[in-house]
Amino acid sequence: MSTGGVQSLQRAFDLLERLADAGGEASLSELATTTGLPLPTIHRLIRTLVTLGYVRQNSNRRYTLGSRLIRLGETASRQYGTWARPLLSQLVDSVEETANLAVLDGDEVVYVAQVPSKHSMRMFTEVGRRLLPHGTGVGKAMLSQLPRADVRALLDRTGLPAYTSNTITDASELLDSLDEISERGYALDESEQELGVRCIAVPVVGGPTLAAVSVSGPEGRLTKDAVNRILPEVLAVAKRLADQAATA
Repeated sequence: MSTGGVQSLQRAFDLLERLADAGGEASLSELATTTGLPLPTIHRLIRTLVTLGYVRQNSNRRYTLGSRLIRLGETASRQYGTWARPLLSQLVDSVEETANLAVLDGDEVVYVAQVPSKHSMRMFTEVGRRLLPHGTGVGKAMLSQLPRADVRALLDRTGLPAYTSNTITDASELLDSLDEISERGYALDESEQELGVRCIAVPVVGGPTLAAVSVSGPEGRLTKDAVNRILPEVLAVAKRLADQAATA
């Protein structure tokens, strides 16, 4: 491939990334502002991406990520979950509660791997399940890694519906909690997604996509003392996941 071809490929991927950063939709002028590329260059690249199905033009002449990316994203998520499972299994053996791996896909949390605990009473989240991030431990852990302006934009798009009476439904309160999560390095779900369930989640920093690993269980077993006891192990697994991703 020629130098010009490589540059065009890099710019095309950059446009896809910028569309994703904008919540999946942007105009040509907005893409010009964020990329610094000339409008004719953007128009040429976008036209090619539209032809291939990776970008779609709406009736309002704005551009969105195309449906052809779904298959790529789902396959990549499954692969990420596959190589994470051995580490999740080790975590379950150590803490004796269910371990999960989730990624942020657009505006939603998607669970890509889970290893259940051996207890008869245990937490089960179907792999592939999608939830809004504000009401989950993994979601809050991932949101804590984003610029606050991006979080506000996401919340403007999704709102903050209540999963339970404990779900944070006020944007200012959530943003304050994200600052605390960033400082301490982990998030808690205190019956915010499902009553009677506690979850501790740690962001996977430096992975191929925004992700978080979590341990969840009934509040009666996953007490606050238990959370303090297992936190170092969840942090260690999140770091190992990040290190593996960096060398993959």
